[in-house]
Amino acid sequence: MKKIFLLLFTAAILHSCSDNIENLNVNVKDPANVPGEALFTSAQKSLVDQMMSTNVNNNVIRLINQYWTETVYTDESNYDLVTRTIPEQHWQFLYKDVLKDLDQSAKNINNTPVLATENPLNKPNKLAIIEVLNVYTYAVLVETFGNVPYSQALDLNYKTPKYDDGLTIYKDLITRLNNAIAKLNPAGQSFGGNDRIYNGDVAKWIKFANTLKLRLGITISDIPSENALAKATVSSAAPFVFSSNADNADLKYLTATPNTNPLYVDLVASGRSDFVPANTLVDLMNDLGDPRRAKYFDNNMDDPSTPEIEYIGGENGASNSFANKTHITPTIQAPDYPGTILDYAEAEFLLAEAAERSLYGTPADAETHYNAAITASILDWGGTAAEATSYLANPEVAYTTAAGTWKQKIGTQSWIAMYNNSFEGWSFYRRLDFPVLIPPADAVSDVPLRYTYPIIEQSLNNASYTDASTAIGGDNVETKLFWDKF
Repeated sequence: MKKIFLLLFTAAILHSCSDNIENLNVNVKDPANVPGEALFTSAQKSLVDQMMSTNVNNNVIRLINQYWTETVYTDESNYDLVTRTIPEQHWQFLYKDVLKDLDQSAKNINNTPVLATENPLNKPNKLAIIEVLNVYTYAVLVETFGNVPYSQALDLNYKTPKYDDGLTIYKDLITRLNNAIAKLNPAGQSFGGNDRIYNGDVAKWIKFANTLKLRLGITISDIPSENALAKATVSSAAPFVFSSNADNADLKYLTATPNTNPLYVDLVASGRSDFVPANTLVDLMNDLGDPRRAKYFDNNMDDPSTPEIEYIGGENGASNSFANKTHITPTIQAPDYPGTILDYAEAEFLLAEAAERSLYGTPADAETHYNAAITASILDWGGTAAEATSYLANPEVAYTTAAGTWKQKIGTQSWIAMYNNSFEGWSFYRRLDFPVLIPPADAVSDVPLRYTYPIIEQSLNNASYTDASTAIGGDNVETKLFWDKF
């Protein structure tokens, strides 16, 4: 009897050991085993981190756009994009850390059974929100580079994915966005606390998706062959876009690493003093008496005896003394300052542009949207309605009296308002050609209109790279992309 017992006990132990040994072969960090909701959170944060970053290795749009300039190291202010392989970092962040995580998030959520107690609308809402962020991210890639990998981009079967035509991608993104909007249903829930932007509020995501759709429609509005699509896209989105600053797509950062705002990491935690506001922006805002100066900049140069020189921008592209120039506001350097990728002010500027282009309303409506956009920006930065009214009364700002065409008026004021969403400021500048930005004296190129393709693509995917470079008109920063021809 004892022998039988010992044999059974030994067998049980061996079976247990076998299970444990097999478990050692399970990669618990495999994305396929991570909840889709967690992957969504990671992708969402990676996206906003990249769009907000001012790390010169990752994102130099604030410098290209002449919002900021550098103090000691001036290569990036002079449009050197290749020494630090900046395009490669942007490319890698968006493909690997955003799109790949979103793709796996959708797969994992799809493969997770719906509980009997769960609202059946929740899963479709989650998948539709993922799709909205996919569209946003691919649009950024197309607007940055032109033709990019798309149809084969995330398929590991393609080691050298082809680059799809930028306009073809863009048109498909509009279709995908329309489909996603149709699937979003406020009667259900979505990601809850895993959504760091809207806390799972589906109604807010519907507004976000329509505002993004408005942006896509405006982007292609200068292409004669796509006028009908641009009008259909804009007019169907416009009634459902952001209607106040409460709708802004603000990712909520935390005060503890690694979940702090990247501006805090780059400007404070680094202990460095590499950036000051550029004179291009500061001088313009000084000339206009812009009330946002006290919100955009620090008052470190404030001297009661010389109020006329309270804000002094650094010379764009030159070495600048940090101590002798106006500093960046401490507000956006707080670790938990939100990162904004789409806001109400932008929506109103886009509507003003839509009105002038007769895509939604008439040119007579442009002034109303222009005024609403500027007011929204001033209020969002902590200004007052009275300040907005006074600023709009300035003949150099008022829509009926400000200098230039509607492109100059909207282009200049949207560029100012997009100060902390530099990529969109760059997009407005490229599309409307205002304000006029002058390259620094030592610039290696004209003001960049795109990033060059990552150098590594020339080595690892040369045939596709060569085809894409030829198709867009040359892999140069001055090459105008398909939507930026006029």
